[in-house]
Amino acid sequence: MKSQLESEPATGNEPPKSFGRRLKFIGPGLIVAATGVGAGDFIMASIAGADYGWALMWAVLVGAAIKLLLSEGIGRWYLASGQTFLQGWHSLGWWATGYLGIYTVIFGIVYGAAVPAVSALVLTALFPGSIFWLWAVLSGLAGFIFVWFGRFGFLEKAMTVLVGVMFVTVVGSAIVIMFNIGQSDYSLAPSVPEGSFIRILGIIGGVGGTITLTCYSYWIHAKGWKGKKWIPMMRFDITSAYIITAIFAVSILIIAAELLFGTGQTIEGNEGLVGLADTYGERFGDPARWALLVGIWAAVFTSILGPWHGISYIFADLVRLIQDHRRKTVTSHESISEKDTSFRIYLAWMTFPPMLLLFLERPLLMVLAYGVLGAIFMPLLSIGLLYLLNSKKVEPAYRNGKINNVLLVLVVLLFLFLGGGELVDAISG
Repeated sequence: MKSQLESEPATGNEPPKSFGRRLKFIGPGLIVAATGVGAGDFIMASIAGADYGWALMWAVLVGAAIKLLLSEGIGRWYLASGQTFLQGWHSLGWWATGYLGIYTVIFGIVYGAAVPAVSALVLTALFPGSIFWLWAVLSGLAGFIFVWFGRFGFLEKAMTVLVGVMFVTVVGSAIVIMFNIGQSDYSLAPSVPEGSFIRILGIIGGVGGTITLTCYSYWIHAKGWKGKKWIPMMRFDITSAYIITAIFAVSILIIAAELLFGTGQTIEGNEGLVGLADTYGERFGDPARWALLVGIWAAVFTSILGPWHGISYIFADLVRLIQDHRRKTVTSHESISEKDTSFRIYLAWMTFPPMLLLFLERPLLMVLAYGVLGAIFMPLLSIGLLYLLNSKKVEPAYRNGKINNVLLVLVVLLFLFLGGGELVDAISG
């Protein structure tokens, strides 16, 4: 039995035209957006609210806008050229492909340990007295089983449910707190409070995205969107998704601002998310605390399902490119499925070896390597999009305009600054 990626398109041959019908077709963008709304985004939004009230809400929104800009470029490249982002990236040279391959392998180990650990942190807060490492192992196994047996259609439905849970719990908590505590006098005018510059860059970078953005082309293909005629639908899809992302981030900022701003309490690290929920529970009771923790867990679990599926596709596509080079043949990326051997090898790589890191107190070398490679990935991604979306491989009507080019250059400069800071921290720390 073929996977949904290899069978008939999930959404038909013709893109929808009306607003109502387009709403029914939303899917890949929701997956990539939900995948990016992990603990890191929540932590950065919480820090912004706790330290500066509502003053840095604009920075959270700029971070979501950057993610939208990059994701739209990846989707437009695929639909206009018929090539996945990795195929376009490969045209930069084997150095680029080799870098992405090394980054993907290390990403699987470090990310595969980190996110299930955050999931376990939230679950132990939900169920006091339970075993941390057991929840971490079960979280990774859940992602493995869902992706191994579920296929894209199941992933899409699961992500939709999780986003719904996040919306009800997190946004609902923000609404509750606004109606009950909102006594502070806040200004929504964009500002840069004294001493906040580095924090602003971190907030924008934290909401900026990672390698998971490159998975968008695979999820578009799995949805059945092929050809330039789907570009308007893709833009609607990804824009809608990041509006939802921005709402989540702003909601967390509001909760942190109303609960912690001016109290002297701060949010630092993954434990801070649990502390934020504890403070919320002190004000509104245990059911409210439990609901917020469920929302945070849903956000974290989407950051398991999405990469477990999407990065496995990237790895399978990478293996296909290497095999084509050795055989001096050209095979289509459409031949890749969730049953592909290389897809499943990487899925296992993200799940089982990282479990060993849960029993190591300081896996410094792997974390350092991940930090070094990750610090230069986002500017390289932006530079790659600048090259690809201005090349003759894309018809003039679908190439970047001046505004897109200027924005991508600014993103490159931003992430070079952030990447430099991260490299210094990683090497010195």
